[in-house]
Amino acid sequence: MPTSPTTLDSVGLPLGSLAGDFELKGVDGKTHALRSFSDKKVLVVIFSCNHCPYVQAYEDRMVQLQKDYSAKGVTLVAINSNDDAGYLEDSYPNMIKRAKERGFNFPYLRDDTQEIAKKYGAICTPHVFAFDQQRRLQYKGRIDDNRNFELVKTKDLRDALDAILAGHKPSVQVTRPFGCSVKWKN
Repeated sequence: MPTSPTTLDSVGLPLGSLAGDFELKGVDGKTHALRSFSDKKVLVVIFSCNHCPYVQAYEDRMVQLQKDYSAKGVTLVAINSNDDAGYLEDSYPNMIKRAKERGFNFPYLRDDTQEIAKKYGAICTPHVFAFDQQRRLQYKGRIDDNRNFELVKTKDLRDALDAILAGHKPSVQVTRPFGCSVKWKN
């Protein structure tokens, strides 16, 4: 259920904020930076991981979103910031394995220092931040309203992407993200 910006806008980057810069190693072995995506009309940063059952439930939807929107100039970028010492499943080698097994068609990046998750204010996995071409935050929150695909009623991220691509503000810019908490290092 959409929530008014007044109650949730304090979670993560404020709407209208510029995307936080990053330079992170991807599962492809390359370093990806914010500027790597400067040709994209919309950049969707999703804080993600391997072990969370919520993320696992959304992986096919993430792949489908990239398929459906890449020709329109949108790219998803998944960032795993979880403590991989406490959660071995979230280690870089396991990220490479997971991306291959699940057919990820978007960059999957490792945030070892957790600085990027802190910069964006990510609180859970998955946590979505969608930026327009000027890299101003236009939508944040969830992908849609239900972990179970058959029960989805609102396709929040898709609606936001359609609005941003049409040059409009999304009618709902903030939704409550849900999933597993980001696993912070001690």
